[in-house]
Amino acid sequence: MNQSDFKRISPYLYEIPRSYRGDMRAPARFYADAELLQQALGDKSLDQLVNSATLPGIVAYALAMPDIHQGYGFPIGGVVATETPDGVISPGGVGYDINCGVRLLGTRLSREDVAPYLDDLATQLQRNCPHGVGRGGAFTLNRKEMAEVVREGARWALKHGYATEMDLERTEENGRIAGADPDKIGPRAYERAADQLGTLGAGNHFIEVDVVDEVFDETAAAAMGLFPGQIVAQIHCGSRGFGHQVCTDYVARFQKVVHKYGITLPDRELVCAPLNSPEGQDYLAAMKGAANFAFCNRQLLTHLIRRSFDETLRGKVANAAVYQVYDIAHNMAKIEEHEVDGRRMSVCVHRKGATRAFGPGSPVLPAVYRDIGQPVLVPGSMGTASWVLVGTEGSMAQSFGSTCHGAGRMMSRSRAKREVQGGELRRELESRGIRVRAGSLAGLAEEAPEAYKDVDRVIEVVHGAGIARKVARLVPVAVVKG
Repeated sequence: MNQSDFKRISPYLYEIPRSYRGDMRAPARFYADAELLQQALGDKSLDQLVNSATLPGIVAYALAMPDIHQGYGFPIGGVVATETPDGVISPGGVGYDINCGVRLLGTRLSREDVAPYLDDLATQLQRNCPHGVGRGGAFTLNRKEMAEVVREGARWALKHGYATEMDLERTEENGRIAGADPDKIGPRAYERAADQLGTLGAGNHFIEVDVVDEVFDETAAAAMGLFPGQIVAQIHCGSRGFGHQVCTDYVARFQKVVHKYGITLPDRELVCAPLNSPEGQDYLAAMKGAANFAFCNRQLLTHLIRRSFDETLRGKVANAAVYQVYDIAHNMAKIEEHEVDGRRMSVCVHRKGATRAFGPGSPVLPAVYRDIGQPVLVPGSMGTASWVLVGTEGSMAQSFGSTCHGAGRMMSRSRAKREVQGGELRRELESRGIRVRAGSLAGLAEEAPEAYKDVDRVIEVVHGAGIARKVARLVPVAVVKG
């Protein structure tokens, strides 16, 4: 694909027309500026976006955010809505890390309050929060207990004293998606995840201590309790091996039955099934279960982060309490109602590396945020800024209530390890006052800032396009990675 294949329809929005390829069922649209557009042309992500526009039942257009990059079947940063009940659902449109997401925790502390104890806090977070490939933690569950987590999500943590009602209120879907079925998840997923609740994993997952660098929307920031110079914490992780196995199992199952439904696809990684088929309904129930596991996982990490703050700061600062701002997913498929071509309709919205961003007044939002819109949490690459946004009326009108999820990779992990020296990166970050606690230098190199797009540029695009609004910019002072 090259630039002549699409047209610019607004300052930050481009369209690949349906006429580009005979099997497209809808146009393909993507948000970008000039530089991000050239970066998107550097891999196969736009070709994958076109492929996703061939899915049966797609409505309006296939869509991609400015952090788009190549993924499994669908591009990461992709949004596709299919009409219910006859449209399809695709595991590749959700991703392997089901309900990978971000949680933002606030404090009443300033940077100056914490500065003398920041090294100790980073070490305590590393010690208390298990991290790394395959690493287990303290919460080892049997099959019956795991089934309860699948059904209850973060509410399981509340029942066992690891959450507050405020935590659940300030979590997307209140930390529990209804309709999960433990019996639709295979035994291998339970085996892999028996000791993975309350663990971070590896890759681009992290725990960060950040400072609120700048506030752009004082009303929204005040509703979230955010103020300049404030110490906050972020968790970025998902469903660990549990969600990965659910996706693996259903991709294999769908590939065996896709032809039964007369579905022809340009890429077998797009494999899908009708939403109203037995296979489609089984995947939806299993995906919800993996999503609930992820909500519970981030909740247990929240418990461990609170413990770390308390153990480090008790008796040294006046108030080390940690409260929840919000928790939101960016790998999910959800049945929602949206207006399409002037009519209200039920659709299955796939968001893969895209964040739900419902506008003000939405009944799904907690009362405290209903006037400002859904909080959107956008982590940057390690050592760069992260952002807090809110959903807008524009996101509801343009993007099925969706916006970006991060910076977006620009360099493969293997290339990053070849080109970046983990030790040098660590020294450079620490020279900027960022405490780094990492499981390996190679893992650190994989997530180097230069492996990602410029997150500030991504945010300018979604803000300029009106599909999210800037609230606050965060900068890291301590990072824990697997």
